[in-house]
Amino acid sequence: MKKSTLFCCLLAVCLLINLTAAPMVTAAQTSPKKAAFNKQLKAIAKKTFKYFADYTDPTTGLTYDEVRTTGKGTEEAKRTSPTNIAMYMMSTVSAQQMGLISKKEAVSRIQTTLNTLEKLDKWNGLFYNWYNTEDGSLKKDWGQFISQVDNGWLSAGLIVVGQAYSELHGQTSKLVDNMNYTPLYDPEVGQFRGGYDVAKGELTEHYYGTFYTEPRVASYIAIGKGDVPKEHWWKMYRTMPAEYDWQSQIPQGKTVQYDGVDVFEGSYVYKGTKFVPSWGGSMFEALMPGMVIKEKELGTKALGLNNKRHVQLQIEYAKEKGYPAWGFSPSATPTGYSEFAATPLGTSGYKDSSTVTAHATFLALEYAPEAAQKNIKALQKLKMAGKYGFYDSVNVETGELAKAYLALDQGMIMISIANYLEDGVIRDYFHKDPIGKKPEALLKKEVFSIR
Repeated sequence: MKKSTLFCCLLAVCLLINLTAAPMVTAAQTSPKKAAFNKQLKAIAKKTFKYFADYTDPTTGLTYDEVRTTGKGTEEAKRTSPTNIAMYMMSTVSAQQMGLISKKEAVSRIQTTLNTLEKLDKWNGLFYNWYNTEDGSLKKDWGQFISQVDNGWLSAGLIVVGQAYSELHGQTSKLVDNMNYTPLYDPEVGQFRGGYDVAKGELTEHYYGTFYTEPRVASYIAIGKGDVPKEHWWKMYRTMPAEYDWQSQIPQGKTVQYDGVDVFEGSYVYKGTKFVPSWGGSMFEALMPGMVIKEKELGTKALGLNNKRHVQLQIEYAKEKGYPAWGFSPSATPTGYSEFAATPLGTSGYKDSSTVTAHATFLALEYAPEAAQKNIKALQKLKMAGKYGFYDSVNVETGELAKAYLALDQGMIMISIANYLEDGVIRDYFHKDPIGKKPEALLKKEVFSIR
């Protein structure tokens, strides 16, 4: 053997030994600052999950919709929705993944909920929008509505649970298989109706036509199940057509074809940056679906890129307004609930009303961790920190707090922290299921006109 060849072989062996001996560097070990932030996030998650521990009925496994502190004491809204149920189940998985509870406790909690879900009144396997938490009976004074978007979130939660815990897979699969989305779909339009009023026997007049909003989770799942064709994905509007002059901007873009369907890939511009708008311009429309769908990983030229833009532009919007914190999304108010947004980011944007909500910051974690860390400090300075993590919203101009905790928003915080700390664990479970995996090509192939 030539000396040069021998030297190269020895060098390769030495390098291999050094690489093998080198310790694996985890995200938490990259820097003391990041390690401290991760520890802070875990502490926030622990407080946030306490909401679910304290306000989930132990008999039914159904979580209260809302708990708020008033001058008269604590008010507990003992009602729940399909989305709330999903948030509880996925928050429980998240808590176990972060080591906050044992697997035994997680399975026990979710088992109680699944047993209740099997008994609840349904329509074509789909769940009504409001149930009483004490016994699972329909909350009829709030109507008898079947919501496409809320059922989509419940399906997502069941899929995640079934992949996280094999012992529950049989129950979750049966429930998801029975959830038939076809009756809510209009094949002529290629879009979903908003829902169905069982008492009136009528579908809603409105469609979920805007693509970049939270109902895309139900669309993705319905395609994955085979309830609707994949063409549905392309029949939703990225922006409204340019001739719709009522929208907040006239979009620029071009028409391209995906799977034989013409799609107008339009975009808006704010602060010199192109983006695809949501309906209202809120953070949860933009980023909530990414808690379960691998938009960041697979939609690098479309949804994932657009998600990053929305975080960036929400931050820019707050700077423009001179606000000390950012994060605009529907949330509780001191007297109720309202829709808030970074107005320019919407097709028909909601007002910001100087109100920010904590869940918006945590949804943005994976796209702007350093900005999120700074914003958490800003929220703390605004006295948002509370017993169960963070109060739901604050008016950044007056300092008035909505001293409320919502199951929906607590769930978004829990799941977002788990995905950040545990490398997208909730998304991994969702995509492990054939329903989550089947439509992945739709995410990969699209290119938004924002590059």
